[in-house]
Amino acid sequence: MEREFMSHGKNIGALSGFKAEVEKRGKFRLADCYQCGKCSAGCPMVDYMDLMPHQVVRLCQLDNERATNRALSSKTIWHCVSCETCSTRCPKDFDIAHLMDVLREMSLETHAPHTDAESILQFHKAFKNSIERTGRLHEFGLAVGYKLRSMDLMSDVTKFPKMLTAGKLRFLPHKIKGVEKVKRIFEKCRARSKTRGK
Repeated sequence: MEREFMSHGKNIGALSGFKAEVEKRGKFRLADCYQCGKCSAGCPMVDYMDLMPHQVVRLCQLDNERATNRALSSKTIWHCVSCETCSTRCPKDFDIAHLMDVLREMSLETHAPHTDAESILQFHKAFKNSIERTGRLHEFGLAVGYKLRSMDLMSDVTKFPKMLTAGKLRFLPHKIKGVEKVKRIFEKCRARSKTRGK
């Protein structure tokens, strides 16, 4: 059965148009990658991935249902930390880090993300929430927010006292000047997202 991609509630084409949609969103040509593997050789997160970065690109190039499903449900796209080492090393200047962003977005739209995605998304939400409230990262607030969202309450708990005594965690956040401007940026982004969904 052919699955359709949805963007903000709108049909953006059938599965057979996956490659074209990836290129359209990313503003790059998948054919520019000739599979030299330099991206995978330099990736600091490769030990946590189920596919090498160059293999993800190859799956996108194949443009068939099996390859598409494998790319969108891979662990790799969620363990990419967007350090851009891959993009910097690429002899063809192919922006693989941006490809990972595009695939994460499409993976969420098709409800196909890897199970590891949930905890990563909860971390991102806690991170953004901290920035919106204080204008900068509040590490203690981030840790508490992530733990409550993910319900991963006990992992790393033994590191807490050491970080506290080393002054790495402060209970109260430090707000920047102009935090209201930061909040307005978030509000505009949410409003824009809702407008696109109509």
